[in-house]
Parts: sequence; C-alpha cells; structure tokens
Amino acid sequence: MRFSIWPSPVRPWDETVELVQHCENAGWDGVYFADHFMPNGADATPLDGDTVECWSVLAGLAAATSRLRIAPLVTSVTYRHPTVLANIAAAVDNISHGRLLLGIGAGWQENEHASYGLELGTIKERLDRFEEATQIIVSMLREPRTTFDGKYFQVKDAPNQPRPVQEKLPILIGGGGEKRTMKIAARYADEWNSWTSPDVLAHKVGVLHKHCADLGRDPAEIKVSTQALVFVSNDEEWLKDKRAMGVAGTPSEVIDILGAYKEAGADEFIIPDFTMGSLPRRKDTCDLLIQEVAPALR
Repeated sequence: MRFSIWPSPVRPWDETVELVQHCENAGWDGVYFADHFMPNGADATPLDGDTVECWSVLAGLAAATSRLRIAPLVTSVTYRHPTVLANIAAAVDNISHGRLLLGIGAGWQENEHASYGLELGTIKERLDRFEEATQIIVSMLREPRTTFDGKYFQVKDAPNQPRPVQEKLPILIGGGGEKRTMKIAARYADEWNSWTSPDVLAHKVGVLHKHCADLGRDPAEIKVSTQALVFVSNDEEWLKDKRAMGVAGTPSEVIDILGAYKEAGADEFIIPDFTMGSLPRRKDTCDLLIQEVAPALR
C-alpha cells in the first residue's frame, strides 16, 4: 500500500511546501491537493476564507520536490476547458520530470460555480459534460492532435506541446457514483478514488470490477485509492474522544483499520492533514504514520 499526504488548501504556501518536503524526506509516496477557490457552504452563498489555487501549488511542489508523485484530488472539469487543463497538466508533468497523476471529477461545489459564473447544471448534465471532457483530456495527453465535436465541447485539430514526459500520463477519476462516474472510470481511468470506509470500499470495488467486465477491461489496470480522516497517537487520553471519527487509534490499531482497507482493494491510502493541528504536530503525526504504520502495510 502506498501512503500519500493531502495538505489543506486553507494553509499558507510556506507551510504546505515545508510539510510536503518533510514527507518526501521521510519516505512518503505522494502528495495530493484539493482544487477549490473558497470554503464550501450549504448553498450558493460565496464564503470568505483563504483557499490557495490548486495548479499553482502543484507546479510549485513539482519544482520543490524530486520524488513524490503529485496530483490534484480532484480538479473539476467545470473550472478549466479540457484542452487548457490538458496543457496545464503537460506543463506540470514536465516541471516534475514525469511525476504527475491527473485527478479529474465532474464538479459539485455550488457556491464556487454560482459566484464565479461557472456552469454546474444538473447531475446528468455534469456527468455528460464530464464524459466529454475526459475523452478530450485523454486524447490531448496521448495523441498528436485532438478533434472532438460534442454537445459541450468542440475541438479542432488541437495540439498539446510540449508533450508530457510520461508516455501515458495517468488519469485518476474521482467519485463514487455507481451508474455513471464509476462506469466512466472503468472506461478511461488508470486510477479510481473515493472517500470510503473499508466496507464501502469493498462494495465500490465490486461495482468497478463489474463495469470493467461489461466493457471488456482488465480491472487490474485500474489502481484504487481512498482517504479518510486519520487520528493516530500513542496518547490514550488524546484519543479518547476521537475513536469514532474516521481512522483513529494507536499505531497498532490504525494498522488493523488500514489493513481492512487494503483487503477491500485499496492500493493507496491518502491522509488529509486537515485535523492534525499545528505544523509541528502535523510533522510528528506524519512521522508516526510513516515509521510505525506504513511498514506493516507496504
């Protein structure tokens, strides 16, 4: 099992790069970053709050690291035209010397779309748009030129140069919708991701494999990643009120929980730093995870 860190976009850039470089030096496998522009809310009301733009951060991390795999988790195709996103991805893959995983999704955060004038649409419209965008992105990253005539996008003989460093830059598709999203993942993805529990993951992996069988694709071609809030410590008093929250416990207990994820089909576990506290505490927690938990599951 691979282990990747997911720094919060509300934190300053200097803290993010310091934590990520710390994780790289400690032996972590990857870093993910959310693609949002403001805090989420219950409706379309725009909210104040620092939210650092994803692709600027990914480009910075690509230059500031040398080994970690880098990915958005995930970038909505509603935010950037798919041809533009493919060009951005190719550039970041060049900056990182071939370490980008391109995570994409259909979009969901209502207040961002309403405030910035971005079309979101019904769930069906989002998924129809997403499937078109995915086809364009795959072609832009892997073919010399792309032409596409769809309902939402029209592209004519479009190049993407310089090419990505990776001959087949991998695509991650995020989302647990079983009828459409996971079918799109079965057709196009190199990795599929969703926030899950072990039981939910086992069920979703079964759904993914069924879609692969229907499409005639080997499910082994698609890696599986998942995430949950993690509370790990050797301090029983600190853990007392956290055991019902996500993945929580001592290192040995967390090994058992993540082992259940691995048994359910997870190839990678992504750990948000959202609830880890100050930067020194985040570093200590990351060290505890990579030194006392990860070796039992790799």
